[in-house]
Amino acid sequence: MKIGFLITARLKSSRLKLKLLKPLNGFSVVERVIQRAKQVEECSDIVLCTSRSNQDLPLIRIANKNNIYYYNGSSEDVLQRMLDAAELFQMDYVIGITADNPLFSIYHANIISDMIRSDGNLDFIYTTGMPIGVNIYGIKTKALKTVCSIKEEVDTEIWGYLINRPEIFNVKEIKVDNEYQCENYRMTLDEINDYKFFTQLYNMFPKDGVIELLDAYQCLQQKPEIAAINSMVVQRDLDEGVKKKISKFYEDNKDKILDLKKGIYSE
Repeated sequence: MKIGFLITARLKSSRLKLKLLKPLNGFSVVERVIQRAKQVEECSDIVLCTSRSNQDLPLIRIANKNNIYYYNGSSEDVLQRMLDAAELFQMDYVIGITADNPLFSIYHANIISDMIRSDGNLDFIYTTGMPIGVNIYGIKTKALKTVCSIKEEVDTEIWGYLINRPEIFNVKEIKVDNEYQCENYRMTLDEINDYKFFTQLYNMFPKDGVIELLDAYQCLQQKPEIAAINSMVVQRDLDEGVKKKISKFYEDNKDKILDLKKGIYSE
């Protein structure tokens, strides 16, 4: 069984331009994500999944500099880009994160890797209970292929609602232990106050180290003024109308989707 790590990344952000290239205590945001990905055990390849746009060429240079692979795929269809990368690198499962999240939980990524290796019947594994930007997920490549074969959406930047379907897939939620449950913090990069938050937090730690998540929590508890910097930023979510449309599609086509899944899984 081959498990890979996919980092989805683009430089198209309008709220905070070129945010992934901004420095965090000596390294760019995307390099901080790569450093964390390299700490995840049992992952054969790390792939930076970006687009074919010339705008994203700096990300390819960063991938090469950091000795990881890259894949140029669809600009808007994140799920298709992930599937294409997973199939190109012959991954059975992917563990993934977006490059907006330079403090994702390495510990739980390793837990997901262990779960996948012990139960190859899982389709989608995800954590809950941690701050926005810290939770992590794992997906079977054949589950990705199933969703990409039936979905009607092209823009899949927010895609969790498409694959977190227990009526179709074998879904496993990991509710994290109490010490990791700090949902009042915001640890994702969308706006300028998020960047100010990460800048101050990263500057509290040695430049060349990989920050342990619990150490970051402890720092924020000791310095609540840092946590307050981006506490008022509102997280963008999938429109409720789109959610209802997706749910109705799955409800109306459940049998067809299950038949399609059966065929894909038998390949």
